[in-house]
Amino acid sequence: MREDWKPGTLIYPLPAVMVSCGSTPDEYNIITVGWTGTICTNPPMCYISVRPERHSHAIIKKNMEFVINLTSERLAKATDWCGVRSGRDYNKFEEMHLTPGKCTVVNAPLIEESPVCIECRVKEILSLGSHDMFIADVVNVRVDTGYLDAESGAFDMASFNPLVYVHGGYYSLGQKIGKFGWSVEKNKK
Repeated sequence: MREDWKPGTLIYPLPAVMVSCGSTPDEYNIITVGWTGTICTNPPMCYISVRPERHSHAIIKKNMEFVINLTSERLAKATDWCGVRSGRDYNKFEEMHLTPGKCTVVNAPLIEESPVCIECRVKEILSLGSHDMFIADVVNVRVDTGYLDAESGAFDMASFNPLVYVHGGYYSLGQKIGKFGWSVEKNKK
């Protein structure tokens, strides 16, 4: 049996990321974002959606740059705190004992404690209603080499236990059940 609900966004899970922004230390801020994702592979593009009344919105709009910092179970408290407190009232880096780091391409700071930092340059801003979507080119990605597989050299994303957001709650990933294409692989004899 099914019932109808009012239209809404129940597309979960989503990555729970901390977006860092600002071009100078006195302007640096962190906003927690769940409305984020990939738009295109080639060229690499992504987006974040931010309410215009949020403190970070004006900073990102002014500088046209931001960093998507992936989070982990270890960063869960900071991720939540940076989403419920305003940068107008707090220095989030100091309050959460996070370290602003230097990016390679953009002026916005990265979060040193994040396993993956995606440097972004805003290409377009779409006003959509409650949120503005910042469509961005990915101009660089910095990864913590501690998560590289010793044998293959591949980045082991699951090893840092990425944090996801599901309808008001934070969760870590569960057990791996397959890989891309596993359902159609031929049995090896």
